[in-house]
Amino acid sequence: MAAPGSRHASVHAEHVGSLLRPAYLLDARARHRAGELSDEELREVEDRAALDAIAVQRSAGIGVYTDGEVRRETWMAGIMESVGGTVSAPSQYPPTWHRAGSTPPPEETSLSYAAVNGKVYRKNARTSVEAAFMAEHSPGPYKITMISSSMGAQLWRPGLSAAAYPTPADLVADLVRLQIEEITDLVNQGARWLQLDSLAYLLVLDDDYRGSRGMDDVPPSVILESTLAADRAMIAAARAASRDITIGMHICRGNNRSAWLSAGSYEPVAERLFGTMDVDRFLLEYDTERAGGFEPLRFVRPGVTVVLGLVSSKTPVLESQDDLRRRIDEAARYVPAENLALSPQCGFASTERGNLLTVDEERRKLELVTRTAQQVWG
Repeated sequence: MAAPGSRHASVHAEHVGSLLRPAYLLDARARHRAGELSDEELREVEDRAALDAIAVQRSAGIGVYTDGEVRRETWMAGIMESVGGTVSAPSQYPPTWHRAGSTPPPEETSLSYAAVNGKVYRKNARTSVEAAFMAEHSPGPYKITMISSSMGAQLWRPGLSAAAYPTPADLVADLVRLQIEEITDLVNQGARWLQLDSLAYLLVLDDDYRGSRGMDDVPPSVILESTLAADRAMIAAARAASRDITIGMHICRGNNRSAWLSAGSYEPVAERLFGTMDVDRFLLEYDTERAGGFEPLRFVRPGVTVVLGLVSSKTPVLESQDDLRRRIDEAARYVPAENLALSPQCGFASTERGNLLTVDEERRKLELVTRTAQQVWG
């Protein structure tokens, strides 16, 4: 394993990746889908939105930049939008979203899904475009975020996919191969900070959620080991491509229009995930009791940074700085304080419609993260 910590271990104020899309970008995307705007014209609008996203982060003092994921329809773009060999298809198991004790109307949280109907291939180089833009325009270190292909089983449908991939595991293996190619290309392009958004672990953390995905008959231990193996393969490829790379992994419990999917402590995966995964940073949801306590952090390898997602991206209400500092102190019982950092629990716009707050409220959230980090870590 690589020596954990990396040259970016001093970054104590981070955000997960996505930022709210401005209205002019949403309008442009709608016009593009309607055939009223060319690819080139849309790219110009996306570039403008990415510059605006960088400006928001810079004004807030964030330590590592993204383009706000403004070129993506959802955070799942790496599979749903960038992989060929698929057709549009409804979800086999439509997710149930939850918001403050209620269920938002389906039309508000609806997403576009795909299913594999042939051998998969890399259809476009979306992350390459993002990396090239950030290399030119980012005022500081930048990271490229991507969904982990360990989640690719959701694209498998018996009637559509079995001819090309007899089992979901066969499909995931091929998707991992494609993502390794993508990661290698990004590193060769100059990217030196990558983040895997890996949510298949939720199937282990939450029995009810696993059942809702039609996987009651699959042992959690099997899901855990297959997910670990896929993520390890991609991380090893990044390490092989460059010795000078920072690798993060983000885990949350769902994020769509300020709603969530699941709950559960990290305890069922902690020893195998936190104790063995060769990442430099874990970005972990911790803004509510849905994520349980900090005790699972006792398994985190020495030197690895834990980015505590204590600030909610789902609500405009600002957290108490005293409460944030108290919770950081609690986490420091399990991970040395110098190996902790602070962030929102997830992105502000995992889907292009975004969470239920404004850009100004988003900026205040990011400013809260950086002010608190400065007070705690200097």
